[in-house]
Amino acid sequence: MSILAGIHPIHEALKAKRPLDRVLIAKGAGGPRLQEIIDLCRIQHVPVRFEAREALDRASSTSAHQGIVAFGAARSLADLESVMHARLLVLLDGVEDPHNLGAIIRSVNAAGAGGVLIPDRRAVGLTDVVAKASAGAIEYVPVVKLGNVSQAIGKLKKAGFWIYGIDERGKESYDGLNYAERSVIVLGGEGKGLHEHVREHCDILLRIPMAGQIASLNVSVAAGVVMFEWRRRQALQELDGRNRS
Repeated sequence: MSILAGIHPIHEALKAKRPLDRVLIAKGAGGPRLQEIIDLCRIQHVPVRFEAREALDRASSTSAHQGIVAFGAARSLADLESVMHARLLVLLDGVEDPHNLGAIIRSVNAAGAGGVLIPDRRAVGLTDVVAKASAGAIEYVPVVKLGNVSQAIGKLKKAGFWIYGIDERGKESYDGLNYAERSVIVLGGEGKGLHEHVREHCDILLRIPMAGQIASLNVSVAAGVVMFEWRRRQALQELDGRNRS
């Protein structure tokens, strides 16, 4: 059973009609946003219980739950085949910080990408911290767990995707090329970057030039920068195609 903590993640879960077993609200907590959640629970027949705040602290393993905790079935994962229709995917090679994963999922949703691919080992899973950091986007973004990253990249290539690895040693600048219509952006874990065997399977290694003294960006920031550059390039190419026709 998964646990969601915080007003926004639980509100988005209810809007998306995600099955919830029950919702706990801290005694004395109130306000219009909590009342909206209570109303949605009544409509969807989700039991609501009022408990001491300490009980919510124990249930969520954090005191930063904003007075509300929900229990639901484990977040269902997508399979690789279900996202093969996407034009843009993001593959994370060992991201371990749940805040980074949540922020990336949020950016994936904002950029209109089709899903996030994560390895099933040496990487953070879909925790309540990830859900909260995603600001509800986790309800709308397919997440695929990969048993073998290299094999998955091979399948993606056969399906017509180009694989772009983000690496500070890359020879190409992220804003200096036209991306393929079907692209996978690959980012490494915090402090480690891309693993060698993953780097070798990328078609092109891209760097994000730095103007300051720090050599690289936080992985969630880097993901957003490159995704929105891909989106900008695709819009320009589509506009050019319409002008030519």
